[in-house]
Formats: sequence, structure tokens, C-alpha cells
Amino acid sequence: MSDDTDGRLAAQYEAYPYPQRDPRDEAKRLIIGSPGLLTEIDHWVFGASRPRSRPLRALIAGGGTGDGTIMLAQHLARAGRPGSVTWLDRSAAARRIAEARATARSLANIVWESRSLLDLPGSGLGPFDYIDCCGVLHHLPDPAAGLRALLSVLAPDGGLGLMVYAPHGRTGVYMVQDALRLLAPAAEPPAARLETARRVMRHLPETAWLRKNGFLDDHLNGGDAGLYDVVLNPRDRSFTVPDLAGLLAEVGLAVTCWVEPLRYDPSAWVADPRLRAKAEALDPLSRATLAEALCGNISAHIVYCRRADEMLPHPDPMCADAVPLARETPMEELAKHIAPDGTFAMWFDGLRARIPLPPLAPAILRLIDGKRTVGDIAAALAARGTQQPAFERAWRQTYDALEKVNRLLLAPPP
Repeated sequence: MSDDTDGRLAAQYEAYPYPQRDPRDEAKRLIIGSPGLLTEIDHWVFGASRPRSRPLRALIAGGGTGDGTIMLAQHLARAGRPGSVTWLDRSAAARRIAEARATARSLANIVWESRSLLDLPGSGLGPFDYIDCCGVLHHLPDPAAGLRALLSVLAPDGGLGLMVYAPHGRTGVYMVQDALRLLAPAAEPPAARLETARRVMRHLPETAWLRKNGFLDDHLNGGDAGLYDVVLNPRDRSFTVPDLAGLLAEVGLAVTCWVEPLRYDPSAWVADPRLRAKAEALDPLSRATLAEALCGNISAHIVYCRRADEMLPHPDPMCADAVPLARETPMEELAKHIAPDGTFAMWFDGLRARIPLPPLAPAILRLIDGKRTVGDIAAALAARGTQQPAFERAWRQTYDALEKVNRLLLAPPP
């Protein structure tokens, strides 16, 4: 793509810093999500094996108005964990908002860098243990070059959290973008283009696919910045599961987790036994591809990954010293929502999954506090009459089911 496209992208994010945020809202709530949640980084990137006492140097590449930066810096500070979070972006307007948000929270563990992630090689920054790049690669002229730039500052044994757009859940977006290239040409000022976009959205025909798409709402609820980013962004591509896997393989990366794993398991969405058997016979990448194609509601892929030659063993929940913890919602609270039939319901963009849990699951979950080990939990239940084999079977089933929906993870060692 031309430098003119890069210039228009830069102008967009100066005029409409993204996502639209008000620093005064920091007094009300902390925005959380994937990638970049500390519990997920510990589990999915470092296999619950990297000590908490070891400083974590993190880079938020394409920091925007600060969601990922503020979330990770706040969680590090709240947990008393050593380390720093480097915000990196080329938008001065976005930096002002992100810095104001950090000031509102009195966060002192953030480093501010105003530059493009493509400038990282030879920059002197890093190395970073964890790099977060959320919503950026799909706006680059060469996503592989962007990943190589990130890898140039990734520490040995480090990992990344990435988010890129996915096509099926964005059905209708690219049609409206095509329309607006005709009605709001790139040569017009951003404000004029935005006004045209507002008019188009008010008068979209009933048959327009974007009107029917209930899987994304930034163009409806994200303010001017959200509308502009969805329908007027000058460089915006999406990736299917094979596209993203191929991009990662091209630069020597491998996925440790597709978030959430259950979304990419077709067995969860195929009731017919014969079809399920066919799905289960596929290789893992084909299974994820099938789930994406069948469900049609994934608008973004979120992955954690590491260098392919630095993959770690999956965390072992059966180790007596392992410490299970909730990703965010306390397990005691989750236990309250287990239905009488033993299932726990979760919604994934309009698609409901019923997750079966064993009868002992509520008792196990109520004992998970992020401090007790698996051995501690087994001993507590043994005192109530639960024999070790019964506990181990129930724990394995409970853990596997809730890890698959990214709700139950393992803590790193001290």
C-alpha cells in the first residue's frame, strides 16, 4: 500500500483516537479483556511456570488510548508484581488520553514511547518478556513484517498476545466500506467523511448485511472513533483461522491458545454423532477451521503464541502443588450458576454452550481461592469423605471443562 494510506491512517487516529475513552471513567471501572490479562499471560504464555517474583517487562504495541496498557499495569500493581508496561503508538492524541487514564489511577509502572512498531528493530527498546499487539496487524501493509519487528524485541522464552479481525463475524463491514469509498472519498477531510458515514448508517437498506450483523457493535456504540474505525478505515483486512496460522508459521510462531478454546472445537457445536465423529477425526487446525466456518460468528481471533522452537508443556492441573485460580470471576460465584442438571451455560456472541460438570464440581469450585493447592483442595474434601480417586476424576473433568472456556487457570509459582 502507498504512503498515502499510512498518512490517512495516522490522520484518522489523531482525529479520532481509538478506542474512544474518557479518563474520568477510570474512577468507575477497569476495562478488562483478552489478550493481555495477567492471569492469561501467566497460564497460556508461560505455562504457569514463570515465577511471580521475576519482573515482567511487557510491551503494548499499538497502545491506542490505553485499554491494554492500563489493564496490565493495574493488575501488576494490584498484585504487587515487579515489572513495567511500555505503551507504544504513533498517535499523540491517543497518548494524551492514555496518560491521563494512567494518572487517574496513579500508575507508576508505565513507560511511554511515541513511535511505530515497525521502528522497533534497532530501537534499543526491549527485550520484552510479553508483547501485546491487539487490533494492529490487520491495519499494516505487511503483517508479517510487523510480526518480525515485534520478534526483534521479544526476549528468549517470551511470548505474544495478538488480536486480528476475522471475516465471518464481520459480514457486512467490507460492503459498507466499499460504499463509502464512493460516497466519502479519501480526499475529503475526516470530519466530512464521518458525517457521510453517519448518514449512510441511518439509511442503510433493510437488506444490508451490516444491519443484520449482531456480532459487533463498535460502529453503533463506540462513538465517532468506533464508527470511523469500522467503516472508514483505509486499510483493514481480516484473517480466517488458516490465514492467521499461516502468518504465524511464516515468522516462526506457534499458537499456545485460541481464545476461548471451546469456540474452536467443532464438537461443541455439532450435535449429530456421525458429523461429530468426522469432526473429531480432523487435525487440530482443520477442527478450528471447521468451527469458525460452521458458527460464523467470530469477528476477531485472539491468540497467545510463542516461538515454535520454544513451546512449553501444557500446565498440569493434576500436580498436587498446582494452584488453580479464577481468570476473573471468583469460582465460588461461578458455582452458583451451575444448573440443577450439572451444566454451566456460557454465551459466545449469540451461541450458547452448555458445559457439563461432575456432581462434585460445586464443592471443588468453592474451595478455589488462588491460594489453595490441588493437594489442599483434595485434603479438604477428603475430610468430608471424598476418596482420592473420586476427587481426581471430578477435578480432571472440572478443570478440563472450565479451562476450555478460559475461566479456570493455574497460577505461577512464587
